[in-house]
Amino acid sequence: MPTTLTWLGHGTWLIQNGAHRALLDPFLTDSPTAPVTADQIETDLILISHGHSDHVADAATIAVRTGATIIANYEICEWLGRQGIEKTHAMNLGGTCRRPLGAIKMTLAHHSSMLPDGSYGGNPCGYLLGLPEGNVYFACDTALFYDMKLIGESGLELAVLPIGDNFTMGPDDAVRAVQLLKPRRVVPVHVNTWPIIEQDVHAWANRVRAVTAAEPVVLAPGESLTL
Repeated sequence: MPTTLTWLGHGTWLIQNGAHRALLDPFLTDSPTAPVTADQIETDLILISHGHSDHVADAATIAVRTGATIIANYEICEWLGRQGIEKTHAMNLGGTCRRPLGAIKMTLAHHSSMLPDGSYGGNPCGYLLGLPEGNVYFACDTALFYDMKLIGESGLELAVLPIGDNFTMGPDDAVRAVQLLKPRRVVPVHVNTWPIIEQDVHAWANRVRAVTAAEPVVLAPGESLTL
């Protein structure tokens, strides 16, 4: 069965392959753009990129209800453990673990990470997923960095990049990221959740078509693509 990726607004994704499901950066119930709430999601794995509330808000409640294992950096896993979440898998930058869904590598991200209660959130990260159809890179919240070229050398079926600016790289740097990564397809995210990160995603897609070989895919929250 092909892998399906559904954008749930902001930086949140549901990745499904057969019976296997992973949820990335769950920010649903309080999100102004999410098409579903946290109590409507089923998953067996949750990936967290960093500690900001718009990426971890619903992680604990979903994990308790579904029994999902949470993958995150060591500090976030320790923080979740103090809240009674027992099923966690701690990683750090450069590490890879293997799950039924595929290989999960924690990649570099240039951002910050503080948990909702003010605790230190460890190093922020992105994720490179080795899925049956090929590699998918979720940059998550990050600035542009030249080592994206190394990530792209693995060969990417899809890259998911923030373009909202202000808190992450904006449209100009995101186009440069596409040039470094050289994915077959690219999706813009972390955009149009609030006025401060509003951008014209279709104009950005046209720029990507003009200066790269990647196929831009513009999704609305709730829409999916198949690898």
